[in-house]
Amino acid sequence: MDIVLVSLMSALAGFVDAVVGGGGLILVPALFATYPSLHPATLLGTNKSASVWGTLFAAWQYSRRVQLSWRALLIASLLAFGGSWAGAYVLTLVSPQYLRMALPALLLGLLGYTLWNKQLGQAHAPRFATRQQAIYMGLIGAVIGFYDGFFGPGTGSFLVFLLVRVLGFDFLQASAHSKILNLSSNLAAVILLAWQGHVWWQVGIPLAIANVIGSLLGTRMAVRHGTAFVRYVFIVVVSALAFKTALDAWL
Repeated sequence: MDIVLVSLMSALAGFVDAVVGGGGLILVPALFATYPSLHPATLLGTNKSASVWGTLFAAWQYSRRVQLSWRALLIASLLAFGGSWAGAYVLTLVSPQYLRMALPALLLGLLGYTLWNKQLGQAHAPRFATRQQAIYMGLIGAVIGFYDGFFGPGTGSFLVFLLVRVLGFDFLQASAHSKILNLSSNLAAVILLAWQGHVWWQVGIPLAIANVIGSLLGTRMAVRHGTAFVRYVFIVVVSALAFKTALDAWL
């Protein structure tokens, strides 16, 4: 029964993650609640082992339907991979407790800024030429990649917000590009955590299958309904993520 429950949560996480990121909001708490005796790194590694497959299929679907800036993405993906590898290594050494305390405030600031700027991400108007775009996207990939390997919840939402705010992407373009970056950061974290024995494969495999199913559905919904739909889901997910992380960290 436990595996059925967490698999359903993984499918829902895959759907949300494919649209705007934040699937960790759903699956990570479900894993911690269902298997409280396991090491946190093992639960986070098992979550990554599932979400990396959902992200892979979402990235593939977006690449077929949305025009991507591949030159900038290649550089940024490599930096996201390196950042995530470093973050995952640090996770095996220290607790992310202080980051957990600060995360709700960061999310509330992000949410308030998005609500205040109603036109944010409505139009796709890149601010930089190819070379500058690659530099800024690379910096975003490295920083958020480290965060993803070290802690993780809200990674996709942070990527979407920064691609919209810094690079001038609309929400659909930002979501599509974020999947490639998130795929790289997830892959690095999975490799390192699996290497150190922090992936529970007998749970991770069914979670991966469920995550892919949810991801394919979420990608189709995002492409079909466009930027307005992605922005709406972004606001809902960030609101829920801020509320949940505040409960966990402050109460």
